[in-house]
Amino acid sequence: MSWYERLKKNAERNAEKKRMYLCPEPEQLDNLIKGLTVNRERYGYPSCPCRISSGILENDKDIICPCDYRIPDVEEYGMCYCALYVNKDIHDGKRPIEPIPERRPYEKVLGSLGL
Repeated sequence: MSWYERLKKNAERNAEKKRMYLCPEPEQLDNLIKGLTVNRERYGYPSCPCRISSGILENDKDIICPCDYRIPDVEEYGMCYCALYVNKDIHDGKRPIEPIPERRPYEKVLGSLGL
């Protein structure tokens, strides 16, 4: 089984376990899983494809998918930062996928940039 298939199955299991859904837009979902796959191959762990990773596991633990911010983001905005995980309304097309604010602390973002 390829990393793409493993990561997609893992995302499906995580969504089901937390009563969430995966992104309802097939092309976007495919791109997100591909991004996780690239990061898994690049860093050795599937960091969020929509955030900058440092490549240092200790610095990136909070953004390894599913990230630490997924649950509060889905609860507050109906989706996580990259929209891999969404709530029922978004999955069913009752609400659109829209950008949400970054919840990751600014210091961690700067650390990923090496600043």
